[in-house]
Amino acid sequence: MLTKLLKDFLQPYRYQVGAISILLLVQSIANLYLPNLNADLINNGVAKGDISYIWKIGLVMLASSALVMGASILLAYLSAKVSMAFGADLRSAVFASVERFSTRELNKFGAPSLITRNTNDVQQVQMVLFMGLTMMLSAPITGVGASIMAVKTDAHLSLLLLVVIPLMSLLIWVLLRRIVPLFRIMQVKIDRINLVLREQISGIRVIRAFVKTRFEEKRFAEASEDLMNTTLSVTRTFAVMFPVLMLILNLTSVAVIWFGGKLVDTGEMQIGNLTAFLAYIMQILSSVMMAVMMSLMIPRAAASAERIQEVLLTQSSVMETATPQRPLTNTGRIEFKDVEFRYPGAEHPVLDGITFTANPGQFTAIVGSTGSGKSTLVNLIPRFIDPTAGEILIDGVNLRDQGLESVWKNIGLVPQRAFLFGGTIASNLRYGDENASDEDMWKALATAQAREFVEDLSDKLEAPVAQGGTNFSGGQRQRLAIARAITKKPSIYILDDSFSALDFTTDANLRAALEESAKDSTLIVVAQRVTTILNADQIIVLDQGSIVGIGRHQDLMQSCETYKEIVLSQLSPEEAA
Repeated sequence: MLTKLLKDFLQPYRYQVGAISILLLVQSIANLYLPNLNADLINNGVAKGDISYIWKIGLVMLASSALVMGASILLAYLSAKVSMAFGADLRSAVFASVERFSTRELNKFGAPSLITRNTNDVQQVQMVLFMGLTMMLSAPITGVGASIMAVKTDAHLSLLLLVVIPLMSLLIWVLLRRIVPLFRIMQVKIDRINLVLREQISGIRVIRAFVKTRFEEKRFAEASEDLMNTTLSVTRTFAVMFPVLMLILNLTSVAVIWFGGKLVDTGEMQIGNLTAFLAYIMQILSSVMMAVMMSLMIPRAAASAERIQEVLLTQSSVMETATPQRPLTNTGRIEFKDVEFRYPGAEHPVLDGITFTANPGQFTAIVGSTGSGKSTLVNLIPRFIDPTAGEILIDGVNLRDQGLESVWKNIGLVPQRAFLFGGTIASNLRYGDENASDEDMWKALATAQAREFVEDLSDKLEAPVAQGGTNFSGGQRQRLAIARAITKKPSIYILDDSFSALDFTTDANLRAALEESAKDSTLIVVAQRVTTILNADQIIVLDQGSIVGIGRHQDLMQSCETYKEIVLSQLSPEEAA
């Protein structure tokens, strides 16, 4: 997964990666050449007292060092640029994939996991790419090159490598077997912390109201401690590994000096060659150390890449048609024909046999007990989910055959939970129509019964809106969300229980104004409060996912027992009449 991810997203930066490879090759060759120059300097310059030779080799060594330094600076710059650009592209791709998801896929992954995948997981892959560009490519070049130069310098002393390298390889293998599973577990536990934290921040009022602060602190501490224990297992392994590797490295240096000193003493080896051999041994073992570091980072990055690819490769259950059709008219007429919806593996459908027509200029209300499928039904209209059977037509064309954006452009949606974006009131109202004038926005606010409180704000339309609209009351948020939908001037209005936070007077005034404003559009309102829909042109009554009644209020009071029960649970018989 990691290899495929790098291959796919590094394609636009192949020339930069090629330049990095050349720089690494130049840097490695220069580093391999320096010990040899040092040996010549000692053997032929210092030993013989040849000052001119010392100056000559010294200048060459200085030039080589400058070349290595320049290559290192350029290498670090290009590597950082490529890895950062790679990370940005990857985050954009994950975000774009999530934007295409239907409600089904969003529920499958969950918001905390998707946030972790687009932040922490992308960061892990980005980090291993940066380290790989600067270290992984140079390690094998330096390691192989230094081995060849070491053998060339002294074949007998090189036999030490036959002991050291297998020993370090065995240590790395044992390490990977222990650490790889722990890295996979760590990412899951990071998801868990995000989930708990997200719940606690969103539900802070409920937590305080039920005096559960200590309980939630304990729950977060348990999740944090669980991650800490896993992380400690990893760091303890590191704590053992690095000292052992350094011990092997230092013992190898001692062995080289010990046996090399004896060779120098017998005249079988020159002192300059011994220093060069020692430098090559250090380069070989440093390459192994770099490989160890990368081998520790790669498993975690591979686990992260697997999680990222899972998001990228997940196809939305709501697929865009390849040959979108456009209706001949744009009136907003909606037809449901024997529609069924059920979740995968569910024994019973959420909706079954739904058939009705909502015409433009008509106020269609949907009522039913909790869990009857009202919100699921209205989520089918903008294709947040697709029906498992039957068909939905807008202006005579099947919803599946229309382009998603063309459908969304004609719908003004006010969700059950009114959500506002951080910014200003004007930026929120212009979310549906970025070219809306101030006059259009004030008109929409007046229709939504929000003009009065907006005018009381010091900055009027430019008044700040906190994230989620938390600086406004529930009723104000609902009215601003309704005004946002009105500003869009859609042919279809969908209001999913959007009057619940309003008082009866504001509710009545808003409904009257909205019916006048949307008189040429199709208006669909989901309501729990029956006073909201008493004057609807068509009331659809749902019970356990099926339609048990369609008609006006007076007709349903006579013909639909379910509707009668709902009405009489909220109104007296005199009020209902």
